[in-house]
Amino acid sequence: MPELPEVETVRRGLNQMTLNQTIQGGVVLLDRTIAHPDRPTDFLTGIQGTTLVEWHRRGKYLLAELVRDNQAAGWLGVHLRMTGQLLWGTQDAPVQKHCRVRFFFADNQELRFVDQRTFGQIWWVPPEQTPEQVITTLASLGPEPFSPEFSVPYFRGWLRDRQRPIKNALLDQTLVAGIGNIYADESLFLSKINPQTHCASLKPKQIQLLHAAIIQVLQDSIGEGGTTFSDFRDIKGINGNYGNVAWVYDREGQPCQTCGAPIARVKLAGRSAHFCPDCQPVGGKGKGKRGKGKGERGSLDGFVDCSVGAIGNFCL
Repeated sequence: MPELPEVETVRRGLNQMTLNQTIQGGVVLLDRTIAHPDRPTDFLTGIQGTTLVEWHRRGKYLLAELVRDNQAAGWLGVHLRMTGQLLWGTQDAPVQKHCRVRFFFADNQELRFVDQRTFGQIWWVPPEQTPEQVITTLASLGPEPFSPEFSVPYFRGWLRDRQRPIKNALLDQTLVAGIGNIYADESLFLSKINPQTHCASLKPKQIQLLHAAIIQVLQDSIGEGGTTFSDFRDIKGINGNYGNVAWVYDREGQPCQTCGAPIARVKLAGRSAHFCPDCQPVGGKGKGKRGKGKGERGSLDGFVDCSVGAIGNFCL
């Protein structure tokens, strides 16, 4: 599933290509892709003639602010789920086999929602409602990792007394929004924490290092355009590059790039966790030295939060 860096990459691409453009019409090719309103015809009526003011991101959700005749016209919400893609191109290009929704713009331009496994969803939020009232899961999301709300004291307080593996906690979207399997594994590697370690047993220094690692890994991946292991593409159809430089994710049996030990994989509550047994031993300090063979990328010393901006809970 696309995680925060992949969704952020798409958001930035959409803001480059679609801002101030008016949706002239559209076609829904798979009715169940539209989560709201109930009828796809009402969805198309709601968005037709609206202009895209700005794309925002909340966790793994994309939210476009809409106006019509200089008045608020609601929001367009998108969740890519497992295999969703938003692709920008021309209306006369061959329609992909798994294309679910088409949005038409001037000058023969088009935005397509392509989704092989059909888990993705799209919402039109009417102007008299908030996104949280229609996309109800938004209200339960934790803070954005780049926001001031995701502070070390907040992180430490949330983890205190929780008797669950830290890997599973990082996947909990009520803790922090947008992290999934890939970046949980990568963050734990950078902070030398075994994914099976219970939250309550983490020391303050470990929590501080993990907090910094989460932000660093997400920023690194955004800089690489996200990760492509199967379906993710940006709006121009280009793969993300972070998978080529990942420390542990999807590298079971391969040598650790820090110490050379084989990368291991365990199942935790049905989810895979990749880690280095030597750098991330259970209940002890890792043996490896960060950054060996990769320059400064693995170091958390002198970490600076070069985060993107935010208005409220939405990323800009």
